[in-house]
Amino acid sequence: MAHLGSRRTRVLTLPVGLALTASLGFLPTSAASAAPSDGLPTAAVSTDGPKMSYVVNTRANHGTVKQVKKAIAAAGGTVVVAHEQIGVIVAHSSNPDFAKTIRKTRGVESAGATRTAPLQSVATTEEGGTELLTAEEAAKAAEAAGPGQEPLEPNQWDMRAIQADKASKINDGSASVTVGVIDTGVDDTHEDLKANFSRKQSANCVGGVADTTEGAWRPYTNGSDHGTHVAGTIAAARNGIGVTGVAPGVKVAGIKVSEPGTGLFYTEAVVCGFVWAAEHGIEVTNNSYYVDPWYFNCKDDPDQKGLLDALTRATKYAERKGVLNVAAAGNENYDLASDEILDESSPNDSTPGPRTVDPRKCFDIPTQLPGVVTVSSTGSQGFKSYYSSFGLGVADVSAPGGDRWQVPATPDANGRVLSTVVNGEYGYKQGTSMATPHVAGVAALLKSTHPTATPAQLQELLKAQAVNPGCPSKVYNSAGQLIDATTCKGGGKVNGYYGHGVVNALNAVRW
Repeated sequence: MAHLGSRRTRVLTLPVGLALTASLGFLPTSAASAAPSDGLPTAAVSTDGPKMSYVVNTRANHGTVKQVKKAIAAAGGTVVVAHEQIGVIVAHSSNPDFAKTIRKTRGVESAGATRTAPLQSVATTEEGGTELLTAEEAAKAAEAAGPGQEPLEPNQWDMRAIQADKASKINDGSASVTVGVIDTGVDDTHEDLKANFSRKQSANCVGGVADTTEGAWRPYTNGSDHGTHVAGTIAAARNGIGVTGVAPGVKVAGIKVSEPGTGLFYTEAVVCGFVWAAEHGIEVTNNSYYVDPWYFNCKDDPDQKGLLDALTRATKYAERKGVLNVAAAGNENYDLASDEILDESSPNDSTPGPRTVDPRKCFDIPTQLPGVVTVSSTGSQGFKSYYSSFGLGVADVSAPGGDRWQVPATPDANGRVLSTVVNGEYGYKQGTSMATPHVAGVAALLKSTHPTATPAQLQELLKAQAVNPGCPSKVYNSAGQLIDATTCKGGGKVNGYYGHGVVNALNAVRW
């Protein structure tokens, strides 16, 4: 969401107190260079180009990976990390012909640059920024709080919309279930998060290699509060302090994947994030972003195909290891089931240019990857949020993400979602970034209730317990006008706006 409604951190908020960025990972295609059948160049390679980062996808066995590592060195590259279990190698090279050279290596199935600009310090965007809760608003909420409510819970219309308040009286979720927040980092020092934070399952994956030093998972100084907001929606504790999460009894882990400075989410970091989650006992991942720098990755572009392949391998590996991956649909009001979409934001790390893509061949990742739960957003009145992307057969479920035009009857009368932010504060955001953690929280409740459920079974349970209002007759546009909802396709069971319906926490703990 480098622009209005991006999912980069797929959030949509008002520009008060700052926040996020956009992300997608890719690099320019390198020039071709001849290589013999074993993939090893016979002549000296050029190293006078900009230093770039690449993913190289091979057969997932030790022998092949070992040979490809040698070919990478011969092509002027340096191996950063090799995920042998999925056959994905991250490499750096200043050889402008590196990508085309390495693609000719025996055992290499695809390869691509993860960005279009040289390696550098790079922040994130959403639909606006963070609107911080004021002391006056906090006091009004606390005054309105009833018995058993958290002080700021009267402002959490979103929790009541999915009956999380009622679910909490039955089951808050199990501490043996962890949701991994793959994002901009989580501030585990926040009073509403620290009791439910899992340090041993947290890491910083920026650059592609997991860093587990103390606090590495936290947001950068003056960095984005996006991941912290997401974490609070999932599992802020019921401790009498501030807000509550959908599943206040489960654990959250922070898996930081956003670059310093720009906040972009590149492929090598996101692959590391999914592999980390797969190998550290995480049951659900929350993905409120898209992978930079391409909003859509097209299979007919060799670089973008390399990124798509690497991320598909990573998400499928996580799924095989018992992880359900949940992702935001995006904030561009795109119909992801349409025949074509005009993408004017890619690549977002250099010079974007308009291109028309077919979303059946060019994919928004991780949103459109197989097995990933795709989430659209609703406002307090139950309408699809004006910014939310959608699509019949693409959107799986929906959840509250906020909409400034849909104003709730709360003490603050704020249609955005209130949650934890950095420095011990609370703030409002809106976006599919905010809808997704509601779904991740409900998935965690389902996993708590059905501990042996596989990711595929959890996904079916998510769809089955959702409540579908059917296509509305009207919907708000970006100017706050109610217009005919002509873009909603489908019926009362499944449609493009809500998928199988709005998730319901009470159903999740009853089933």
